[in-house]
Amino acid sequence: MDSIRVRLGLLGLALLTGFTVPTAASAAEAAPSPTVEEQRLDRAVPREILRRSGFDSVAPRLARALDEARSYAQARRVVAHEGAQLWRRAVDRAQGRGPAGGDLSRDDDRPLYWARLGMTREVRVWEPEFGLTDGQRAALLDELERTSRGQTALRYPHGKGLKRILVTGFDPFTLDRDIRISNPSGATALALDGTVIETADGPARIETAVFPVRWRDFTEGTVERTLRPHLPEVDLFTTVSQGRVGRFDVERTNGAWRGGFADNDNIGRTETVPVTDPASQPQWTTTTLPYRAIVAADTGRFPVYDNTSVTEIPAGGTEPVVRPEGPTPGSTARAGGGGDYLSNEIAYRATLLRDRLGLHDVLPGGHVHTPVLQFGAGNTTEVTDAEFVRNRLDIITQVRTILRVAAEES
Repeated sequence: MDSIRVRLGLLGLALLTGFTVPTAASAAEAAPSPTVEEQRLDRAVPREILRRSGFDSVAPRLARALDEARSYAQARRVVAHEGAQLWRRAVDRAQGRGPAGGDLSRDDDRPLYWARLGMTREVRVWEPEFGLTDGQRAALLDELERTSRGQTALRYPHGKGLKRILVTGFDPFTLDRDIRISNPSGATALALDGTVIETADGPARIETAVFPVRWRDFTEGTVERTLRPHLPEVDLFTTVSQGRVGRFDVERTNGAWRGGFADNDNIGRTETVPVTDPASQPQWTTTTLPYRAIVAADTGRFPVYDNTSVTEIPAGGTEPVVRPEGPTPGSTARAGGGGDYLSNEIAYRATLLRDRLGLHDVLPGGHVHTPVLQFGAGNTTEVTDAEFVRNRLDIITQVRTILRVAAEES
């Protein structure tokens, strides 16, 4: 708070004397306003979720630490430390370690989401005495995003006899429709990170990360930057997101198209998925997960489907056509099995990266859609209920079983 008092004092002097207020550093830029996503923090539901999990202390702690920073380098260390601590705290809470911090169930992914937004808002509006350039502020936000999502903490033990599985999840989304929403894929990532499952072939270690529901981050390459170092070392990967009501889907085909649905910042994109080297970009990529075995296995309460349907513009055509059995030769993508939103895009990007790394024939990977996480009947206002928790726990357990089946068949 010292820097704020200094600025107010200078402003008062300028108003009295007519002189211009000197800036702390010539390279400093005015702090930007909070984003649409961050502005939702002021609503009652996010505040309740943070309070009932004990995560309401996260953003204020970061603000205090930043106020003590005396250089950009020190601020970057603070942000990296606090971001990593948030991820670890969320994983520990989900896996039953340490205090619960409140009466919200431990399997809940929403405290991580809202606490991270509180932290990014603090960084976005922070105005230190030493000044920040736009580039420095962007780098601090990037560091915070990556560390608080587990993207920088993907590490597997060395040695033989242990399979390596990589799983990704997503933030909650469609929050203007219902701000109480939780994303079971994000909850699954927290529940499974660093855990070991026993398969018929021996143990398998799972490492996870969570991604934002924002077109801009995907355009800037967050998926490739996170996955590229690890795909060559893992034995299996799957991106996971929330999909359809009452069912799991293993998505057979992914399409190179963005359909325009608004993201968490209420921004839409309608275009071909932007990637490096677009001249060699395919319209479609395919799963290499053992989908037949997954669908055939008894993995849990929800049915699991091999989803082959896509929407395409046929070669020589002009209008989109739904193809239940998959794309036809020479067609242009308009929706993969997982649609035309960021679920489809993360699947497309991850499997395209797999193929560009020369791993198509040796690395099982693809996308799994979970059921929609639903509240109990009649609950339109409460942030949680018994049926909501049961549904989320059942989805997490079934994803774990799907991973075991996939690992045994790979």
